[in-house]
Amino acid sequence: MALTDSLDTILPEWPAPATVKSVVTTRNTGRSLPPFDSFNIADHVEDVAERVHANRQLLQDKLHLPAEPVWLQQVHGIRVVRAELAAEVEIADASTTEELNTVCTVMTADCLPVLLCNQAGTQVAAVHAGWRGLVDGILETSVNTFQQAGQELMAWLGPAIGPAAFEVGDEVRQMYLDADADLTDAFVAGIPGKWYLDIYTAAEIRLNKLGVTAIYGGGLCTHTDSTRFYSYRRDGVTGRMASMIWIAA
Repeated sequence: MALTDSLDTILPEWPAPATVKSVVTTRNTGRSLPPFDSFNIADHVEDVAERVHANRQLLQDKLHLPAEPVWLQQVHGIRVVRAELAAEVEIADASTTEELNTVCTVMTADCLPVLLCNQAGTQVAAVHAGWRGLVDGILETSVNTFQQAGQELMAWLGPAIGPAAFEVGDEVRQMYLDADADLTDAFVAGIPGKWYLDIYTAAEIRLNKLGVTAIYGGGLCTHTDSTRFYSYRRDGVTGRMASMIWIAA
């Protein structure tokens, strides 16, 4: 059965094992009204609760998900939880599982969603990697939950704010360079005191240092594509997309 049953979604293109399923929602074909129009799945952005619930139900029904997604209360930290053990609203920025039919999920609207799996298809993870999480070590924490070395893992980078739109100050760049001098390659100079951060490149550098070189995706800019994606930096009050991954029975 197709994953995309009349919903506007993105199916990651990567050589994940056949048992590993993944999908990313867009802002389209939902029930929310402006400025959350229309497929907002976040219940923390002042959208009408009934419409968020309707969108989440539509998500599960139309995509034939094997279970309710494991929703996290994301705080731009580096905590990773076992999805199958997560409480109803777990404070964390990534979840991982080795259990069948457990849907690891992160919500984003400019931050980078990273989906991970091992080559055997026996463990998956969904990671919320904003600029702060990236520099603080969310990818390292997530990769280290796998029993396998980084060389046996693969990653898919989902829609995020693109390098032409992500302007940051000197202080953000310095935080990155203090963490890893090689991250200088993720920055392009703008006007004095400002830099453009390529969050995809930053993630690739961090993943490479963990041994993860099988990296796919990237290049879908949430900020410039207002038709398909929410963008917090562009709109302020807005919805969230969901990036999901699970191991099918």
